[in-house]
Amino acid sequence: MAVEKGRGATLNGESRRFNLSEHIADGDWLDALEQVDGPSPKLRTQVTVEHPRTIIARNRSPDIGFTQSINAYRGCEHGCIYCFARPTHAYHDLSPGLDFETRLFAKPDAAKLLREELSRKSYRVAPIAMGTNTDPYQPIERDWRITRECIELLAECRHPLFITTKSDRVLRDLDLLTGMAKDQLVAVMISVTTLDPKVARTLEPRAAHPLRRIEAIRRLTQAGVPVTASLSPIIPAITDHEIEVIIARVAAAGARDAAFIPVRLPHEVAPLFRAWLKEHYPDRAGKVMAIIRDMRGGRDNDPGFGTRMRGQGVWADLIRTRFLKARKRAGLSSERLTLRTDLFRPPGQQGQLRLL
Repeated sequence: MAVEKGRGATLNGESRRFNLSEHIADGDWLDALEQVDGPSPKLRTQVTVEHPRTIIARNRSPDIGFTQSINAYRGCEHGCIYCFARPTHAYHDLSPGLDFETRLFAKPDAAKLLREELSRKSYRVAPIAMGTNTDPYQPIERDWRITRECIELLAECRHPLFITTKSDRVLRDLDLLTGMAKDQLVAVMISVTTLDPKVARTLEPRAAHPLRRIEAIRRLTQAGVPVTASLSPIIPAITDHEIEVIIARVAAAGARDAAFIPVRLPHEVAPLFRAWLKEHYPDRAGKVMAIIRDMRGGRDNDPGFGTRMRGQGVWADLIRTRFLKARKRAGLSSERLTLRTDLFRPPGQQGQLRLL
């Protein structure tokens, strides 16, 4: 198929993990269609309303620093080719490729469900993470405002919150985040994978420009909101040469710390990433995959706890060493940030805090 301008994936085949049949458009039929109806229309984003029964997802993975999270959306219009969440679209009989970027799901009942769950006597307070699967500030948040509704509730009942995003749209909610930060109830992680706009246009086609993310770090920091910069994923021979300059820039903007994960290619992400390399970096596609496989024990992906986040071998060690040296040189803090849980007050069912 032709590459869709402004989208990350170059493929849209169905997943075969769940025995789904793969639909391949017949070339002769497509030729005839274009003769009759003209070129195919531009691929548009579609949003389907989803009504889940609960909104807080629990996590027990030993190498992830949170135990519960909220995802206001399924799929992500940012279209990052490396996104490890892409395979989740296969559960909906949709492609982890272009479908993941264009056929989205929104959960408008999220805040209502969250109020119900936080009101239960059995609820135990722990920081809630947003942005762990798909970006809470992707473009459709501008109109749906589900993320903001959830943050309004968390601010109301003084519940700790971690946010991860690669969008400067997070600044829209600065009025809420500033107040929460004063009580050590919020921290934000901004993803800055590259400073090169040409790389970003294909790597993360609908995410905010890298300089807008740097500006978001600066403004959040000035408002008193603690910010960590994420270089994840670092992609060898594509973005790894920027490690030192990115860390210097985010430190100058006020980030308190930085973090990284080598690129991960679980399930359907691997063939999508290979196709992306072939399309945009044919001169080095083989080299990139050879290094990734070296870091992943000879495979495209290593799903093992611990090693999946760090990588292994000479290349992983080299990236880690460069990162740590640049981090130290920039004066970033390695002190673990903790949020307060002792201020929580359960919300009432009608928007009033319940008296204790």
